[in-house]
Formats: sequence, structure tokens, C-alpha cells
Amino acid sequence: MNENTLNDKTEPRAELSAFLRSAALDRLLLQATFSQPRRKDEAGPRKVTVRPVRLKDGLRYQFERQIANQAHHDNLLPEAAEEMERLIAEQFRQALVKTSEADVQILVSKKGKPALLRKAPTAKASRPPEHNRTKSYLLPEGTPVPFLEELGVMTSDGRVVKAKYDKFRQINRFLEMVADVSEHLPKDREVRIVDFGCGKSYLTFAMYHLLAVQQGLDVRVFGLDLKEEVIETCSRLAAKLGWDKLAFAVGDIARYEGGSSVDMVVTLHACDTATDAALLKAIEWDAQVILSVPCCQHELFGQLSQPVLKPLLKHGLLKERFAALATDAVRALLLELSGYRTQLLEFIDLEHTPKNVLIRAVRTGAAPDPEALREYEAFRDFLRISPYMEKMGSLLR
Repeated sequence: MNENTLNDKTEPRAELSAFLRSAALDRLLLQATFSQPRRKDEAGPRKVTVRPVRLKDGLRYQFERQIANQAHHDNLLPEAAEEMERLIAEQFRQALVKTSEADVQILVSKKGKPALLRKAPTAKASRPPEHNRTKSYLLPEGTPVPFLEELGVMTSDGRVVKAKYDKFRQINRFLEMVADVSEHLPKDREVRIVDFGCGKSYLTFAMYHLLAVQQGLDVRVFGLDLKEEVIETCSRLAAKLGWDKLAFAVGDIARYEGGSSVDMVVTLHACDTATDAALLKAIEWDAQVILSVPCCQHELFGQLSQPVLKPLLKHGLLKERFAALATDAVRALLLELSGYRTQLLEFIDLEHTPKNVLIRAVRTGAAPDPEALREYEAFRDFLRISPYMEKMGSLLR
């Protein structure tokens, strides 16, 4: 491998400028690393790395500046090659610029004169990585989905409506969580699913589509909500789609007696103890899968009275947040004591609410762990609370 300077007959600064501009504008740059700061300035960067990224509006060069222990990023147009010139002219004594044609080391003398040394390329050219790359969704963009068209999320050619993109992401995030546990649902008979507090049913329709249409399961889904007009709309859409095993009805979660055997219970955005009522129903039915996004956890807010926590509880905002976290921790513990493996996952914010914790539980049928029971009782007694699920159910009896 031979090493030589770049065109010794050319003025070094002009040669440096021409090289950097060509690397950036001709899309040859793979990576550039600027190091050895000229001044030991704690406020300045210790190193700057430049790499190409593909954004929605085209190619950019990402400048990553290492300042102290933090990395700062800027995405600049290819025309911003002059920023690389400035770095080597004012801030750093050396740089290694890798292109698809050569690796070029730039060394700056004490008098400020740059020398450019070329070697054969060590990295192959490739397509710049996409920044915020399009995610591979279970319901992909560009593929028409009838129920999404009817709900106004997608156009007939599969394009996601801009104003509904957050809803599109939420639907796909929810389907990922359903897909992860669908293996626990029966495969040799009809799967019965109840969606408590289904609302406008974006996610109910999505769940039916995933399980019945995409996975081919024999699924019967029942959506329940208190709003009669919403239920009427959902029922009409299910009929229009020809989904005769997707039905909706008006009703209260706590009073629902529509079945004795349910395989999966979904409760999204059920307010306060309505979530607890749904979880108790699921436990009573020995449901194999539970998916719950709680909302408006008010019950424990008025019960918390632990003096040790006074510095936290005296602030209404902190008390509200702590009460919500404690409520979901209690629910997870009681589900575990009822024979479920439980996870608390981050969900995409629901419309009109910042609540974004999803409780996902899969039935194992395991006997209560004495240590888990002691853990729950210690937690409950320390906080001086009386949770709805324990009072209204027979979980610890």
C-alpha cells in the first residue's frame, strides 16, 4: 500500500478545501474524525465525528461533537463542507477522512500548514443510514387496510393520513404487544376476547384484523362501552367489513355477566377502579392473556397517609403521580399472586391522556409465592392503603 501526499504542486489550503468539498458534494464521504484540539478548552469539543445520514428530505451530514461527557449533534446540508474546513483550520490539528476512494489523513503543522496523506480505502461505500428510518410495521404504510380506510387513518391507496399518523403508530405499537402474546391463545377452538371500555374501537378493530385476518385464528371479539352512539357506529362498521364475529354492546364493566369463559381481556383507558373491575373479571375467567392501559387512578390518592413519605405526598402533583405508580404496582403484584406472569410496558400515549403504561399479563397457573405475598402485604401496609382488587375480589382468601 503506497502512501503519498495529494498533489504537492497545489497550494495546501486550496487542496484541502477542494478535497473536503468534493468528498461532501460528490457523496464520497463515509466518515471524518477530527481530533487533537489546538487549545485545551474544556468548553470546546474534544473530538468531532462527521457521517452521512439519510433524512426524509435528503442526504445530510451529522456532526457529532464530544464536549465533556456529552455528545451534541447537528445535521447539515452537503454544502456545509466549509464547516469541516473550519474545524481543521481553527480547532483541530489532525483529521482522518474516509471516502469511497481513499482514506486521507490531514495533519496541521505548528505554523498552520496542512498536509494531506492518502491511503487505499479501508471502508466500502454503502447507502447512508436512514435517520428515523421507516419502521417495519405489522400494518405497513403503502398497503391498503380496509378498516383503517373506514376509520379515516389511511387512504384507499394505503397512504397514512398525516393528521392520523400518531394514531397509526399507536395501533401498530398495540399490535406488536398483542402479537407477542398471541401464542398463548388457543389454536384448536374459538378464541373469546372481551374489550372493556372499547370507545371508538380503533384498537379493537386492529386486534381483530391481526388475529382473525392476518393470523387466521378463529376469534370472537366482544367490545363493551357506556356510550351508545359509539357502540352503534362500531357495530355498523363491523357489519360493513363483514366481520360477523366482532360485536359491540352498551354496558358497565363491573356489571358485565356476558360470559363464563374468556381467553383474553383487553381494557384500555378504563377510568379509575373500572380497570380493577376488568382485571378481576379476567382473573375470575382464568383468561390466558390480559392487556390493560389504566387511566385516572384516583382510588389510592385519597388513602395514602404514610408520614415517612410526607415530603413527597404534601405536593399534590407528586402525590398524584406516586399514587398512579403505586396503583399499577399493586395491580401487577395481585396479578402475580393470582397466577400470572406480569410486565409493565411503555405504550404510546392514548388520545386525550398522557397515561402510557400497559400492563401485560399471561396466565401461568402457578401457585402464589409466599415471598411475593409477604412483599405485597408489606407494600400495602407501609402505604396504609386498601386496594379495590383486594377488597372486591377473593384473591388473598
